[in-house]
Amino acid sequence: MKAVQLVGPRDLRVHEVPDPVAGPEDVLLQVAGAGICHSDLHVVESERPMFRRPVVLGHEVTGHVVEMGEQVSGWSPGDSAVVHLCWSCGECIACRRGDDNLCVATGRRAQPPAPGLGPDGGMAELMRVPARYLLPIGNLDPVTAAPLADAAMTPYHAIDRSRSVLRPGATALVIGIGGLGHVGVQILATVPDVRIVALDVDELRLKAALDLGAHEVVKAGPDAAGRVLELTGGLGADAVFDFVGNAATTTTAVNSVAPGGMCQVLGLGGGAVPVSARARTGRGWPWGAWLRSSYGGTRADLEACVRLAQESRISIEVETFPLVDALEAFRRLKVGDIRGRAVLVP
Repeated sequence: MKAVQLVGPRDLRVHEVPDPVAGPEDVLLQVAGAGICHSDLHVVESERPMFRRPVVLGHEVTGHVVEMGEQVSGWSPGDSAVVHLCWSCGECIACRRGDDNLCVATGRRAQPPAPGLGPDGGMAELMRVPARYLLPIGNLDPVTAAPLADAAMTPYHAIDRSRSVLRPGATALVIGIGGLGHVGVQILATVPDVRIVALDVDELRLKAALDLGAHEVVKAGPDAAGRVLELTGGLGADAVFDFVGNAATTTTAVNSVAPGGMCQVLGLGGGAVPVSARARTGRGWPWGAWLRSSYGGTRADLEACVRLAQESRISIEVETFPLVDALEAFRRLKVGDIRGRAVLVP
């Protein structure tokens, strides 16, 4: 089959690889769509041997069941499904309490294996998936539904874990209105009586944020945090979601969060969060604020995202590329020329 395979650092190829073979507990999917996100780009360019190579990339995957292992039940040929990206052990203390995205079978790293980040992923014509990591998507378009697996699930998990501060009248700040952020705005719009402020460097993305449910927009820059404070009576946002994570955005996030608020850094831009252990002055990190990071989301989070999509409460802007044009899609993502999510279609 044709597949997008990372052979070595920065050595990404679209070529023929052997077809996957379904084991007794596996399902073989005919891939319908495979999203590309910035973590894929990070993996391609990384020199660190984080996992085996060569590996077929792709952790945002939907498809149709074409074959089932002898121990698989509950699925039939032709069923549409999305792949949960957290291939957790199901047995550790975190998995048993429902935090399968924090599976500690990998130790303190607490990052369960994910397709394309260890096991072969779905940027291919076929994909082998253990049946326990599949969820039905019903009549959703499988191409536009593929990014639900990360671009929707990751912000949903962060927002769901911030509900203690997202009380009626609260303000939420979304930093970065890209692949994840534009979905985050939509998910926040389903939370009753929460004011949404969107922040980005791109005027078109800010306009899109207003169309998706944001109430206010702020242009990124050195005075962005000051503008957020102006919009919130000098206190800051009750919940801040940084979907970029570079040095500039983490600084903006810290300077924008309210006392007792929640600051969630989800982007992998390499920034450090500037929090000092010293007396508070009313500037920078305030008293009582929480700092949180999270990886992906739980199976329950993905199920919730599928329901929201089925109810037409969230949708993901998608630009499709034929699988054979994957290298061009990666190039455009790297230079910031993708709006929403790029999805490869075999």
